[in-house]
Amino acid sequence: MRPPHAEEGGDSHAALLNKLRAAVLGANDGIISTAGLVMGVAGATTNSAALATAGIAGLVAGALSMAAGEYVSVSAQRDSERALLAKERHELATMPEEELDELAGLLRERGLSADVAHRAAEQMMAHDALGAHADLELGIDQHDLVSPWAAAVSSLFSFAVGALIPLLAMVLAPADVRVGVTVGSVLVALFLTGFASARVGGAPPARAIARNIVGGFLAMAVTFGIGTLVGTQLG
Repeated sequence: MRPPHAEEGGDSHAALLNKLRAAVLGANDGIISTAGLVMGVAGATTNSAALATAGIAGLVAGALSMAAGEYVSVSAQRDSERALLAKERHELATMPEEELDELAGLLRERGLSADVAHRAAEQMMAHDALGAHADLELGIDQHDLVSPWAAAVSSLFSFAVGALIPLLAMVLAPADVRVGVTVGSVLVALFLTGFASARVGGAPPARAIARNIVGGFLAMAVTFGIGTLVGTQLG
């Protein structure tokens, strides 16, 4: 079994990677959804005020939706973790011997001999019984439960940062080239987020980049086509 400090370092590294991955995916959602929105409106009208209004509304609505969804999801996870810890705390208080045997069994599953596992379990129970069971049995760090607010704020800002790219490209570029500038800016941004997500996940970047670019381009093409069709019919 690895020493405790190695396990903590590995857990911290994994947690950091998960946060980075969530931030990249949130930015990616912001890029694609807002690009689709402003491209759809650009297909229907060339009015700069309408484009800016739609883009800003999409950014705010999308960011708040992401934040609210993440808050609800992570809150449910945290409630579940707290309930599991409460159940484990009750079991430790009412049946300590059974919990000791259970902890020793978990250690045997990790490769320790029966004698060593039993002695280690006794020491762990004496030091921090709940922490030992939370870690080995439940996979929970009782001192570092997930934070709904942190997850919500992170999702909000990552989505907003991604959404700013197509919004600014569409609003600031000259009217005769704004669609091309937006498409180009979005594809470059999707290249970067695809590369970043692959590197964070340890996957080959080429496939992730291709998926990102193709998906984003299709989203923009479809919404632009629908916007053009609707604008023509209503105009």
